[in-house]
Amino acid sequence: MNDDPTISMWHGAIIPASAVAIITTIGAALVRHRAGLWGALIASATVVIFLGIHLLISAISKNLDPIAVMGLAMFSYFAKILVMGALLLIVSKATAPQTVDRTSFAVAALAITAAWLAGEIRAFLKLRIGLPLPSTGAQAEDSSRKQG
Repeated sequence: MNDDPTISMWHGAIIPASAVAIITTIGAALVRHRAGLWGALIASATVVIFLGIHLLISAISKNLDPIAVMGLAMFSYFAKILVMGALLLIVSKATAPQTVDRTSFAVAALAITAAWLAGEIRAFLKLRIGLPLPSTGAQAEDSSRKQG
C-alpha cells in the first residue's frame, strides 16, 4: 500500500464502490431498461463525487489546526447537503420517470454508498497509524530517574 493514508483510503473505497456500481448498473439496466441504466449511472457518479470530496478535504486539511479542520469539515458537510438536495431536485423535476428511474437511482446510491463506506473503514483499519500516547506520572518519574 501507499504511505499516504488518504491514497490508501481512496483505493480501499473506490474498488468496492466501483464493483457495486457496475453490478447495480447492469442489474438496473436489465430490470428497468434504459431508465434504470440512467438512474444507476447518475447515482454512481453522484456517490463517487460526493464521497470523494470528503477524502480530498482530509488530504488538504491534514496539516491544519484541529479547530480549522472541524470548521472545514462542518462547512463541507453543509455544502454537500445543499448541493445534494439541489441535484436531487433537478433530477426529480427536470427528468421524467421514464428517462431516469427513481428506484434504480435510490438502490444504486444506497448500495454504492454502503460499499464505499465499508471499503473506506476497512482501509482505515489496515493503516497502522501510530498515535503518541500521553505520559503518565510513573513513566515521567522513570524517565527523570534515567536522565539524572
